[in-house]
Amino acid sequence: MRTELPARSPIPRIALAFACAAMLCAPCTLPSQNEPTYDVVILNGRVMDPESGLDAVRNVGIRGGKIAAVSTDLLKGKTSIDATGLVVSPGFIDLHSHGQDAENYRLKAMDGVTTALELEVGVWPVREWYAAREGKALINFGASVGHIPARIHEMHDSGTFLPRDKAAMDVATPAQQKAILADLDQGMKQGALGLGMGLAYTPTTSPEEALDVIRVAAKWKRPVFVHVRTPGGLTPGIVDSLQEMIADAAITGASVHIAHINSMANKETPIALQMIEGAHAHGIDITTEAYPYTAGETRIDSGVFDAGWQRQLDITYSDLMWVDTGERLTEESFNRYRKQGGFVILFTNTEEMVREAMADPAVMIASDGIIQNHKGHPRASGTYARLLGVYVREQKVLTLMEAIRRSSLAPAQRLEDASPQMKNKGRLRVGADADIDIFDPAEVIDRSTYQQPTRYSYGFRYVLVGGIPVVRNGKLDESILPGQGILAR
Repeated sequence: MRTELPARSPIPRIALAFACAAMLCAPCTLPSQNEPTYDVVILNGRVMDPESGLDAVRNVGIRGGKIAAVSTDLLKGKTSIDATGLVVSPGFIDLHSHGQDAENYRLKAMDGVTTALELEVGVWPVREWYAAREGKALINFGASVGHIPARIHEMHDSGTFLPRDKAAMDVATPAQQKAILADLDQGMKQGALGLGMGLAYTPTTSPEEALDVIRVAAKWKRPVFVHVRTPGGLTPGIVDSLQEMIADAAITGASVHIAHINSMANKETPIALQMIEGAHAHGIDITTEAYPYTAGETRIDSGVFDAGWQRQLDITYSDLMWVDTGERLTEESFNRYRKQGGFVILFTNTEEMVREAMADPAVMIASDGIIQNHKGHPRASGTYARLLGVYVREQKVLTLMEAIRRSSLAPAQRLEDASPQMKNKGRLRVGADADIDIFDPAEVIDRSTYQQPTRYSYGFRYVLVGGIPVVRNGKLDESILPGQGILAR
């Protein structure tokens, strides 16, 4: 027997229709379909996020300096960027960038760097260093507190960036050592991202003093970024230097990051990488970095060129280039410039060893770059474009995703325990900072050379810092300075 349902009254439907019509007519209830939802949208780009593994065409919406959407849906913004055929990646994070001024920030931005950090040499005093850059930086910036500058200060050395005399040649007295440790502790209190140490530049730092310095980093649970004591394959050499750092990390529980492993190990790069991998596998928190060049750079008046440098580095005068003139040195010019002081480029490595470092997934990418008055090493301006153009596209030493990961996510992860800010960098996900690179993978390349080290990289179409383009259509835009200080909290 079929049961008939009672007929519903038409009145509720009519009332509902009137209510809906009233809602649609109300001017403030729903936004217009034409009203932009985002400040900036990036449309149709190949979005590559190393954290999630996403590698697909997506649209990215940015609001308030943060990534607010990553979607296949069409997004509307006040400003739109057409990224068709281009890669959209997290902005690159350079852990080892000595150049910390407007000249260097311009070069970094054109090379896809959105955050440049001075972590190896470090700075002192810390608070004043950050204050000098607030509101004046094109890209994000940050620093460690440095054993070198603290030692220069407490030992009254005549050097500025690196020691020239007392801090390099004299043994610190107990009172000086105590003052140096107090300076380092103060820098940590002021938000330094870690502790920088360059034992090759302070050779009179005893193993006991170095251990005490590393204890400061362990106390604050922040990494030590170290230029190890001795390079190369002699004894002492890179093996002994790494053993010192691995032992100190094991003793103190500190996290250790080894600067530019390829330029310290040179022909011994494979064994150095094996040592770091083995220490990490057995519970030591140790990481490293490299830059994609066969030559390094340092000051000729530093401790690196003390007696025996030719044997230790396995080079001679003609393997040195004076950056101000581009000339290769002789014994006479070496001695003259050493008295004068300044930067010199050292041709110490081989392309095979550079490829070895670029191929190792544990090696982060960092430039060790500095340009002063348009002079210096091309790594300051071309590290990341060279990585993408030469070692990814041309030589296929590593994949594009792997290159992005080691230039963005891996550095962010190295610092995120010390700095919560870094948890939102190096990623392309909702909630992350909108530090973003948009580049052409088929054309990106470095253009800087040893003779012309300040030529801008090519192929980065847009670089956004906090959602604000500092590179637009392949050209710098310095009309606004969105860079923020990165601090430990």
